[in-house]
Amino acid sequence: MINKVTLVGNLGRDPELRRLESGTAVAQFSIATNESYKDREGNWRDQTEWHEIVVWRQLAERAEQQLRKGMLIYLEGKLTTRSWQDKEGNPRKTTEVVGSYLRILNRREEGQGGGGSGARPTQASPAAAPSGANAEDTVGGADAGAPTGNTDNSTDESDLPF
Repeated sequence: MINKVTLVGNLGRDPELRRLESGTAVAQFSIATNESYKDREGNWRDQTEWHEIVVWRQLAERAEQQLRKGMLIYLEGKLTTRSWQDKEGNPRKTTEVVGSYLRILNRREEGQGGGGSGARPTQASPAAAPSGANAEDTVGGADAGAPTGNTDNSTDESDLPF
């Protein structure tokens, strides 16, 4: 069975980093993907989908340091659903993407709003992004109770996956 998500989209907000009691870093942010289609009358329509993203450990720390609202990124991960109770005790459920690999496809210029005009490409196109994790992207040894994922421990910035 396969549970794999690949997204190319713009960050809807800066990543929010927090730490679990164990010290494990987790960051959350959203990505917007856009699709254009023709309706029955032949008019072009744009549809935006919002995806909630969670990344763990060193990938979370690097996301918090380097990602900013409006950036275009490539993300690989898996779809997960979790349940909890809200403040009133009502059962709640959410679906999110747990990211295992991401790459910045462009950065905003200083003073530019959004990831559109004025953005300069800094990395490869989505087609050049790896289709799976490799030895540079994944390091074993997960913290108890936290999902495993991309925890690149390299110190050479040229090896960073984004």
